[in-house]
Amino acid sequence: MQRTTGRPGTKYASTTTNPSVTGARSAAAARALAAAALSACALLAQPGCMVGPDYHPPAVEMPGDWVSAPGGPGAITPTTRPSATTQMTSSSRPSTPTSQPAEVVQWWRTFDDPVLDSLIDRALTSNLDLLQATSRVRAARASRRVASSALYPNANTSADYRRARAPSTGGRGRDSGVDLFQAGLDASWEVDVFGGVRRGVEASEADVRAAVEDRRDVMITLVSEVALNYADLRAVQRELVIARENLVSQRRSTDITRQKFETGFVSRLDTVNAEAQVATTESQLPLLEADARRAIYTLGVLLGREPGALLQELTAEAPIPPTPPEVPVGLPSALLRRRPDVRRAEASLHAATARVGVATADLFPRFSLTGALNFNGQTVQQMANWGNRSWSFGPSVSWPLFDAGRIRANIEVRSAQQEQALLAYRSTVLLALQDVENALVEYAAEQQHRASLAEAVTANRRAVELSTTLYSAGQIEFITLLTAQRSLLLSEDALVRSDRNLAANLIALYKALGGGWEDPGPRRQ
Repeated sequence: MQRTTGRPGTKYASTTTNPSVTGARSAAAARALAAAALSACALLAQPGCMVGPDYHPPAVEMPGDWVSAPGGPGAITPTTRPSATTQMTSSSRPSTPTSQPAEVVQWWRTFDDPVLDSLIDRALTSNLDLLQATSRVRAARASRRVASSALYPNANTSADYRRARAPSTGGRGRDSGVDLFQAGLDASWEVDVFGGVRRGVEASEADVRAAVEDRRDVMITLVSEVALNYADLRAVQRELVIARENLVSQRRSTDITRQKFETGFVSRLDTVNAEAQVATTESQLPLLEADARRAIYTLGVLLGREPGALLQELTAEAPIPPTPPEVPVGLPSALLRRRPDVRRAEASLHAATARVGVATADLFPRFSLTGALNFNGQTVQQMANWGNRSWSFGPSVSWPLFDAGRIRANIEVRSAQQEQALLAYRSTVLLALQDVENALVEYAAEQQHRASLAEAVTANRRAVELSTTLYSAGQIEFITLLTAQRSLLLSEDALVRSDRNLAANLIALYKALGGGWEDPGPRRQ
């Protein structure tokens, strides 16, 4: 028979509690609680659990076709037709916008000018404004990585050494010094339960897209500015050629007038008028040469070089780039996909929408997991002893109870900014449509203007030839010849300016269509 021990009258033997077993159970319970909290936070932090509005691209009603395109209700109807005597040059050939898909990747190559192609290619690699825009894209991408880092745990390590002096017992004797070594590791992780951090990442990604589109917008502006200044340069050089040609003709007329004056056929007044016309034409040459230098200097800076770097390359006269026979402009709906300013406005709207969610997340509690591990000792060897460790681990929650309306006011601010971004997007779309319509109507009007000027130049040249012959034969007054020469010079200058405006209007049309930033792919031969 088995014998039991204990106090008399007790049925079972007494037992004692093991402290190590109790501590292990407590630690296991703490770990289970932490694991449960971690699991709950992970479940709550699923991608679908995000407060704030979800972004959807805004619906914009676009017209079916361009009003100012040929055949449209706003198109300019031709009122004149070039006659058979009109001198047809490459710039005066009909250039008709069509509704075919716009080919605007490298639109400047439609001018078929190798010098212009070279200038733009170099500008795209060395322009300082474009390089700044590229740097802003890198900064936006780095900011996105900063925002994304909040999704992951944060860990820090630290080490500390101190020399402490404690007074001796009773305050007598010399103070004794004590070395204190400490090293530790602490970590924390704020679980993104309600999606505030993820909304911030979403906003940063939209900021990256906005920076990319801003760079593309700078690229379009750069290409247009290079082409415009190049057209200005060639126009001024052409005006110089015309002025010099007219100067030669006027000097010849002056010589004839002097001969007639010396023989007594005309008065001194005719000679003076002829000399005054020559001086007036000569006075225009320095101004035109200054305009040409100014255009060359501007091109040099656009290429990221000193102003005079292109003097040797561009001083020689060359024709104004001719316009192509057809200009495909596509449909208005394509602007939403192609114009960088529209795409940038949409990205800004997306970022503003996401930041409403960031502000809304502040209304809800924040869940975190924190932990720390420390080692202490009076010597390095003691600090390395596993028994001198201390640690802590557990979940935490914080929830603002009173902030005097700051959070809700911030939500209102972000909501108002979202509304402003939406209105800015719609305004950008309307301005894009206006840019294209203006460019179409100005391009068509300038072509008609140019055709009439070409007829005027042809007629004035014939008038100068006839006037010179008749004046040499003594059949007309010198004032008639002088008037014909002045009219020719004015009409030729106006024709050159029209050629320049025609190229400028086509450049403006390509810019309005949003061309020049896409990946060009293989270069056309």
